[in-house]
Amino acid sequence: MTIWAQILTFARWETKKSLIVPGKKILPHAILLLILLGGATLMSAESGLHLQDAMYSVGTDDPVFAGIVASDNRFRVIVLDRTVLTRYQASFDLVMVEGQVLPADTDRGAAATGALMQVYDRYRNAVYSREADIFAAYPLLVETATVKSELDFSAPGSGAQLASQVRSRGSPLPSGPVPSIAPPDPVPAISPEEFRAGMIQSSGSDGTLIRYSDYLGGSGTSASPYQTPSQLSPPLPFDAIILIFVFIFPLYFISQFLMMSVMNERIERRGETLLSTPVKSWVVIAGKSLPYTGAMLAVSLLLCLVVGATPLIVLPLIPVIFFFLASGLIIGMTARSFRELSFISIFFSTVITCYLFFPSIFADVHVMSLVSPVTLMIYTLEQQPYTLSQFLFSTSLFSITSIVLLYTAVVNFREERLFSTKGLVSTGVDFISSMLHPGHPWLSLFLLGMLAVPFVFMAQMLLLVLVFNLPLPLSLILILVAAAAIEEIAKSVGIYTFSTRFPGFLTWKNVLAGAVVTALAFLIAEKLLLLVTISQIAESVFGTVLFSSLTLLWVPFLIHLAGILITGTALRLGGRAGYLPGLCLATLVHCAANLWILRGWLW
Repeated sequence: MTIWAQILTFARWETKKSLIVPGKKILPHAILLLILLGGATLMSAESGLHLQDAMYSVGTDDPVFAGIVASDNRFRVIVLDRTVLTRYQASFDLVMVEGQVLPADTDRGAAATGALMQVYDRYRNAVYSREADIFAAYPLLVETATVKSELDFSAPGSGAQLASQVRSRGSPLPSGPVPSIAPPDPVPAISPEEFRAGMIQSSGSDGTLIRYSDYLGGSGTSASPYQTPSQLSPPLPFDAIILIFVFIFPLYFISQFLMMSVMNERIERRGETLLSTPVKSWVVIAGKSLPYTGAMLAVSLLLCLVVGATPLIVLPLIPVIFFFLASGLIIGMTARSFRELSFISIFFSTVITCYLFFPSIFADVHVMSLVSPVTLMIYTLEQQPYTLSQFLFSTSLFSITSIVLLYTAVVNFREERLFSTKGLVSTGVDFISSMLHPGHPWLSLFLLGMLAVPFVFMAQMLLLVLVFNLPLPLSLILILVAAAAIEEIAKSVGIYTFSTRFPGFLTWKNVLAGAVVTALAFLIAEKLLLLVTISQIAESVFGTVLFSSLTLLWVPFLIHLAGILITGTALRLGGRAGYLPGLCLATLVHCAANLWILRGWLW
């Protein structure tokens, strides 16, 4: 039997086991849940979202004010006498007496005040839009035009210029000729009736989604090319992101079946049958993964037909699919119970959702959005082309880490790993030790160091996603500390595994040799990934903080060497108890070195 025939045989077994056999019990319930979900979707589509209906209680003595506020379903309005309202003011989130709004001194009171401001803004716009002289009601109009952004998010020059310059005490004086700019035409090229129709349409649209998003709170759908300042909002592709979430959600769902399949075989000891077959482990894994891979691709292509999108939208999704499969295999092989499996899978889905969707919100704003392949999918939906370098930048880390995870699963797909009852940390160390050969320690450390770099870069990219929109002093400090800690943990994994799994290995000579080999592996892997993974942001202020030392060869080598020497020395002197203090000290040294470079003290 050929290799391909063996893979297809395992794929048929996996399909029958996962879909047909449990289908007799699960299929009726799944159909019932699907019917209920469809009914709930139709009801919400017709009647709208009502998750916040009657959320805030409002008491007032003014029937006119009560009518205005009652137009928003978030408020439950009660009209009472002023004396009664004053006596029972603590029973309401908001009280309006004699034209004054008195919010409760609670978080609900503050939230109700913000919601009331949205209601008042819509009411005020509706009143202004019906004025006879509408241009007097809206004296400032903004005409928006879509242009390609020329903003440069690069750091000014090298890292030396990141430090604040010494300012002179005198006031700055202009130099050179000042060009004359003609003032714009004060009369808008639109009739009052057209502008009024657009404003009435904007103010009359129900803000069901407005209540759930501050970004949408000031935006309206206006039929005119002019907008008031309150209508302006950032060009955030919410519609495209929601549509693409429909593509990503089935990946979570299908990967759960793969995790549970591997988990069932471990708990019920049915995996011993697979291990006893005269085939290689990678053939078994390929056969088990093939049905789920086909399901993910088939669902993605079917969604393309349903939404009318081009099949090219699936291209950036392929590396994400393989990453989900590889991660599902590892999670299913390490979790000891379904409770632990649920915890790990939820944590994984939360982290990967942040990585995929947070950057894509700024798809039309910031170059950092290219960290996520979802941004390329948004570009495809908007018929905006992207380059090969952008594609590699967004997908290469998913591709490389998927290969490493699949290799780890293949190496550890044996009885002593699948049926182990150790904790997650011990199991992770065991998985890593399977890739280390005590007879070739330096080659093992070198390869392990190179394989760890893609995960370090992915973790650092996620870090950029989470903090790049924070104020610059805080975001740079967080990046400095967290990036250094991530890198030191990854560098010390090999030395820590050797010290715990192979007693007697950690001599002073081996600590020095292992530090040199690991530092060299990190240096080479960083340089190889530099061209494809961080070329888009390497010149940005955030990329400068993370990767400024990569411009020279000896600087990152010495930083890597110092960090691993500190951790290895702590392990040599204190054993496992010395690992955490050594890791903290190595992180501080790494941060100091990066700060030394960024401040320009190196040059």
